[in-house]
Amino acid sequence: MKILEFNDRGLQVERDANSVDHTSSASSLAPAPKLKSATSGSSNGPSDMQLYMFQTGTLRTKTKFIKMNQGEDDFEIPVPWFLIKHPKGNVVIDGGNAIETALDKRGHWGDVVEAYDPIMNSHETCVEQCRSVGVAPEDVRYVLQSHLHLDHSGAVGRFPNAQYIVQRAEYEYAFNPHWFSAGAYIRADFDRPGLNWKFLGGEYTDNYDLFGDGTIRMIFTPGHSPGHQSFLVTLPNTGPVLLTIDAAYTLDHWEDKALPGLVCSSVDAANSVAKLKKIAEDTGALLVTGHDPDNWKTFKKAPEQFYD
Repeated sequence: MKILEFNDRGLQVERDANSVDHTSSASSLAPAPKLKSATSGSSNGPSDMQLYMFQTGTLRTKTKFIKMNQGEDDFEIPVPWFLIKHPKGNVVIDGGNAIETALDKRGHWGDVVEAYDPIMNSHETCVEQCRSVGVAPEDVRYVLQSHLHLDHSGAVGRFPNAQYIVQRAEYEYAFNPHWFSAGAYIRADFDRPGLNWKFLGGEYTDNYDLFGDGTIRMIFTPGHSPGHQSFLVTLPNTGPVLLTIDAAYTLDHWEDKALPGLVCSSVDAANSVAKLKKIAEDTGALLVTGHDPDNWKTFKKAPEQFYD
């Protein structure tokens, strides 16, 4: 299997996946060219493009696990993921929980279910929901991973012709996380042979433009995890849509009232929200937070509805 990444001259290079060092640190990343800012929100994209907002059930948890140190009250959150139909290829963002979570949640997640109890059925997987809007697994060109936590890795390995794009820092950390975040990574979800991976290089590839037309940009937003990324999607009629993913779980995080329940760096988490706020201000983007149950209720839901 071959993977693509950026070398120290800013060029994409191909190398054998067996040579990937799962134990190396993010500081070993080779620099790559910094791309133009996405803050203009403009694109030269197609007129025929749709964004579908799905979810793979919910997680039953406590407020303190979503909003740091905010109490023991029960709190149920959605597990969103997204499908984009683009003339150059279908794109899945994350994929929510893996199907194994529906079939045997304790067997797949272990003791994590004591803190985050997944409520989903096998019909709510990303593969089945793609089919509900006419997209077969073979017809997905890209899977974009915001990060590799267990409630975002359900698409990995499920789409046979897809290229999987993730931050290299995230991929490497997922194989050797710190003790406090180890439970968030289910290695069986992402350690899959034969996948076509492409690794991005943090700030050096910030605002990576997937199709080169400004419609889908990847914004490096570390903090919740070392290689977290958010997405700015610019649609022909709706305009810019900012998918914060877990850079801001809820509007409380967005409004600087609380940190996420899990962070690798509080400083990076706060800086990433500030960065996204600037993009939202400059573009007038529709804001979609990662797991806010009230915010999530306000959006058009697939499969019946979509944004174009």
